[in-house]
Amino acid sequence: MSKIKKILDVGTGTGIISIFLRLIAMQIPNFNPLIYGSDILENSLKCAKLNAKRNKIYKQINLIHSDLFKSFPKKLENSFNIIIFNPPYLPSSSLIKENQNKQYIDYSWDGGPKGYELLIDFLSNAKFFLDLKEEHYIYYISSSRTNLSKLNKKIVNLGYKNRIVKKEHIFFEDLILNRLNINFG
Repeated sequence: MSKIKKILDVGTGTGIISIFLRLIAMQIPNFNPLIYGSDILENSLKCAKLNAKRNKIYKQINLIHSDLFKSFPKKLENSFNIIIFNPPYLPSSSLIKENQNKQYIDYSWDGGPKGYELLIDFLSNAKFFLDLKEEHYIYYISSSRTNLSKLNKKIVNLGYKNRIVKKEHIFFEDLILNRLNINFG
């Protein structure tokens, strides 16, 4: 665990994962990674800041306003050991497809026309922010409402190795926790 220096929570929303990670790290001796959270929505970052303050760890989480990695400082390239992303994974509604009428709230669920385009965009750039010299992982959620076969082919084509960590049936779908790392061979 001491080799984990930086953890990133993309799409942090309320900040719950970033806050949880910081609180856990405080309980483990010799484990003090820098925790980052990012989100496309400014209101989400305001919420995350407020929640961090309520948990008395406001100065211990670095928050970044960014659409995926577009606004990340160059100094963060090749630096994260773990990246966590609970991406919007549902296919776009017909209203968004036909009218291109995307509202702010739609960023929280709309993964693109097939449901995985945003994840593929994320993965195309995430590898530049992983510390490939050390053990590294990306954890993400996928849904059975997406064509998982096509998604997995795209993931492999990007150079990742995918492992299913857990699968859970909830309401109308299976939610799948996946773990990726760069496939070197």
